[in-house]
Amino acid sequence: MIALPAGVRILLATKPVDFRRGAHALAALAAADLGTDPFSGVVLVFRSKRSDRVKILTWDDSGLVLIWKQLEGGAFRWPPVTDGVMRLSAVEFAALFSGIDWRRVQATREIPKPSVPA
Repeated sequence: MIALPAGVRILLATKPVDFRRGAHALAALAAADLGTDPFSGVVLVFRSKRSDRVKILTWDDSGLVLIWKQLEGGAFRWPPVTDGVMRLSAVEFAALFSGIDWRRVQATREIPKPSVPA
């Protein structure tokens, strides 16, 4: 599993990409097509056409990090193919990366702090 810093933005490109692309080509794609600065610490998730592979791109202050994963059996669960990007929570990302249907996972909700009566 990948450990993500607290509060990091995780963006999922909903349209499949050519998986021959490397880190720099995916960074250029993120900047041009997704309107996202790939060097801002955001985690970018890209999907293959067959839905069985995923590439994750992030900047860690010393260089681009590219992670590639292929599921042995089955396929990752993806949203419908459209142009654009959607945001995932850390819990949804963990489920997606594990091959679990991320739409069935709910992020933990903060419990509101009680207010002091004035």
